Amino acid sequence: MPMPIRMPDLGAGPARLSVWYAEHGERVLEGERIVEVLTERATFEIVAPATGVLAEKHAFPQDRLDPGQILGMISEEAP
Repeated sequence: MPMPIRMPDLGAGPARLSVWYAEHGERVLEGERIVEVLTERATFEIVAPATGVLAEKHAFPQDRLDPGQILGMISEEAP
């Protein structure tokens, strides 16, 4: 079952996606940084919620992000 990568509520005002550290189709590990977001106050790294393959990207650099928004999806690796 695919696992969504969600924008956390950072409590730091509006955020924008800065950079993806993984490419579509790339294997990622749970807890590994996967995307960087910027607020007016700080830079935050969001980590992968599961191990698998980055199957989808729903947000891109400079997109405005809201808490809870799905940034992408991680799918399970094929057996």
